[in-house]
Amino acid sequence: MSAEATAAYVEEYLPEDEALLAARRSAARVGGAAPVSPAVGATLRFIAAALAARAVVEIGTGCGTSGIWLLRGMRREAVLTSVDVEPEHQRLARKAFTEAGFASNRYRLISGKAADVLPRLTDGGYDLVFCDADKQEYPDYLTAALRLLRVGGVVAFDNALWGGSVADPGRTDPETSAIREVAELVRQDERLVPLLLPVGDGLLAAVKRG
Repeated sequence: MSAEATAAYVEEYLPEDEALLAARRSAARVGGAAPVSPAVGATLRFIAAALAARAVVEIGTGCGTSGIWLLRGMRREAVLTSVDVEPEHQRLARKAFTEAGFASNRYRLISGKAADVLPRLTDGGYDLVFCDADKQEYPDYLTAALRLLRVGGVVAFDNALWGGSVADPGRTDPETSAIREVAELVRQDERLVPLLLPVGDGLLAAVKRG
């Protein structure tokens, strides 16, 4: 079996239901909010469930695809805090969450730049921080996540392979360089237990040690 067929099998292993497919269609219509792949979504749900997550921060709401996956892994009373600079994306995400059956008290959508919003969130108050916004800000998101996470919490970054660019030393554009930088920071930080998964466009994750 080819690598492509194997990757497709992994992505299709947990098919998305209508709520997720509708959120994906919304993202395709508005553009600029590429959703996580099904395998990345399933991984996020798995991490949230393994952590029995009560509080999660998502940087980059998009149109709700990743949020649905996260909410489905979190505890029933848990709250997702999702930050995005695009009000229209968050409007569509709110619609997606409602259609997926989540009450409005299960999530709070904050419109604004991560650099402005994250400092207002509680130190050590979160089980998981998922980053999927401006790639050039990934190193800054890591700094914020280390403050926000409890011991044993997880930080995760989508697009960690960036279409193969990160592994290509000839690619030095700002986005690739920032993703490569955060991967190295995670790998070298003794406070973290890192993992790089080849699902979707790559998912970089790390557990915060005690």
